[in-house]
Amino acid sequence: MNGDVALALDLEQVRQRARWTGFALVGVCALGAILNLDQFFRSYLLAYLFWLGIALGCLPVMMLHHQSGGAWGLVIRRILEAATRTLPMMALWFLPIVIGISRIYLWARPDAVAGDPVLEYKSPYLNVPFFVARAVLYFVAWNAIALTLNRWSLEQDRTGDVGLSRRMQVLSGAGIVVYGLTISFAAIDWVMSLDPHWFSTIFGMLWIANQALNAFCFAILALVALSDRPPLAAVLRKDIFQDLGGLLLAFVMVWTYLAFSQYLIIWAGNLAEEIPWYIRRSHGGWQWLGLAIIVFHFALPFLALLSKDVKRRATSLAAVALVVFVMRFVDLFWTVAPNFHEHGFFLHWMDVLLPVGLGGLWLAAFLGKVAERPLLPLNDPYLPESLGHGIARG
Repeated sequence: MNGDVALALDLEQVRQRARWTGFALVGVCALGAILNLDQFFRSYLLAYLFWLGIALGCLPVMMLHHQSGGAWGLVIRRILEAATRTLPMMALWFLPIVIGISRIYLWARPDAVAGDPVLEYKSPYLNVPFFVARAVLYFVAWNAIALTLNRWSLEQDRTGDVGLSRRMQVLSGAGIVVYGLTISFAAIDWVMSLDPHWFSTIFGMLWIANQALNAFCFAILALVALSDRPPLAAVLRKDIFQDLGGLLLAFVMVWTYLAFSQYLIIWAGNLAEEIPWYIRRSHGGWQWLGLAIIVFHFALPFLALLSKDVKRRATSLAAVALVVFVMRFVDLFWTVAPNFHEHGFFLHWMDVLLPVGLGGLWLAAFLGKVAERPLLPLNDPYLPESLGHGIARG
């Protein structure tokens, strides 16, 4: 049986299971919305931010590859491209947040804004029409960059045009700047404004690191899952996994640096409008999640990825990536949920089922995109040199 056909059939089986699991769990949560509509929208925001972080986070990683080159990016490029092609769907999935905006964001309630000098001062920026207009602008920019890069990559597959690599490199240079600006404002709009009295000047940079780390962990897991499929099976070598492990270590360290810098600056400043954000997450049970993040999001992955043997083995590298991937959700929950539960730790069943349900639907869409193209950009002019170099070192 042709390798592409066999891959498509296998992916379709997984896709069907993911799709029906997603529909079932989202359906259960939709019934739960009848009993607690506020909680449904809050859980939906949590789930949406996590999976958007993967789909959108693959965009800067892909643009970084177009800028730098290297075998590490070539072997995960199709995974990154497939994830970014789900962004039009993610734009549609933003609609429930718009519908439930007054149940999620304090500043969207006129009665809450009235009499609050801080919210009144911020109202020219934090208001529903401008919020929606900015979201439209973000998604237009992200989709334009992602779909253009995907289109040029597909054209290169057909024609082998060397000039397309240069065009993708130039667009990626500008695209990284556009992504950095838009995701910083999106992080302020969608996450930081959950507590409209709090602010952090480093929050946008931290969110960039969040998404890049999320996406890179997912790309490693997907690569390992597909590593026995042609043509990947013929080119993957230990040194390529070592390169990926080194980059994962770098992403973990960047995230840690930014997260600790935000904490240190706010704690040292000791300002009344900033400190409560961390105090709330240091008491009432939330502190145990914070401790777990320190141990499993930084300390253990950092120590594990210092080992060359761990990075060169696909299974061990995937295990580390899986731990960080799970902890990315824990960190997101620790960031978002305390805004809704100020009196202590609270985990609603929809906080678990809805992320898994949306994840099933997103994974089904992602697998459909993966099956559309070969697992390697076979006509990329740098493919023989990059992968040949990797094979020689392996």
